[in-house]
Amino acid sequence: MQKLFVLTTFILILTQVACEKSTPNNNNYLDQADCTGVDIATNSYSNTIKDILDNNCATSGCHDAVTKESGVDLSTYGKAKTAFETTDCLCTIHHGSGCEPMPKSSAKLSDGVIKQIDCWAKNGYVE
Repeated sequence: MQKLFVLTTFILILTQVACEKSTPNNNNYLDQADCTGVDIATNSYSNTIKDILDNNCATSGCHDAVTKESGVDLSTYGKAKTAFETTDCLCTIHHGSGCEPMPKSSAKLSDGVIKQIDCWAKNGYVE
């Protein structure tokens, strides 16, 4: 009986840890995003974010349509929006605790660029 209790407890702990990791922690970054000075009308995917992602993330061998590193494809508006909504994209570009820093093997994006991405997400992923 005691072995069953220990096994059940162990499984519950593993399940909790797995669920915590699978839930993106983007809300922390969205809550903290200061969008002062960022024009919502021009800080859209088409006007700003697409170029940032294309030049830093959706490159060959990374998060492009072919490679989809770690299952993340940032090559189109719909795929980028979905990735930011369902994964830790914001955590990775902030080099947050527990997230793999991106861009991989490159310097962290500038604070201004990160602010644009944060505000794009915070303001509803305007296309």
